Amino acid sequence: MKINHLTSAEENFMKLFWKLESFYLKDVMEQHPEPKPHQNTASTYLKILVEKGYLKTEKEGRIFKYSVIVPMEEYRKFLLKELAHHFFNDSGKEILEFLFNENLISQNDLKGYFDLKIEIKPAKTEEPKFEIAEEVLNPKKGKKLKEKEKSKDGKEKKKKKKKD
Repeated sequence: MKINHLTSAEENFMKLFWKLESFYLKDVMEQHPEPKPHQNTASTYLKILVEKGYLKTEKEGRIFKYSVIVPMEEYRKFLLKELAHHFFNDSGKEILEFLFNENLISQNDLKGYFDLKIEIKPAKTEEPKFEIAEEVLNPKKGKKLKEKEKSKDGKEKKKKKKKD
């Protein structure tokens, strides 16, 4: 189904028609908010919206019954795609950035829509060894540390040899 652009006046009428779904001209006149349009104006807009493919008619005696063909959701999708294409380079990311920058949406608003369970755990790292700093600050301890490390390395090498 090809959707055509609507003028703001046509959109205002369609908002009422989407609520009514199926209706007669008299229903439009009764349900339209103030200031109510003249009956000829409402009739003209009904004719235009039938031509644009938003409404269909069914003749019942001398009067027409109108029904909505294009659901509101389809029109909203159409408008959003047009907006994305013409103003945001077809990028949902750019739209979201704009909505965040304009405070029209927050991260809390999105929490219910995305199930992102990303847990960032710190990588396991060994304590840094500052051998030179140890030697400078504590010359005697620094030598002892080096000797301990050498003896540990030697013991580990012996263990590996025994296993082989």
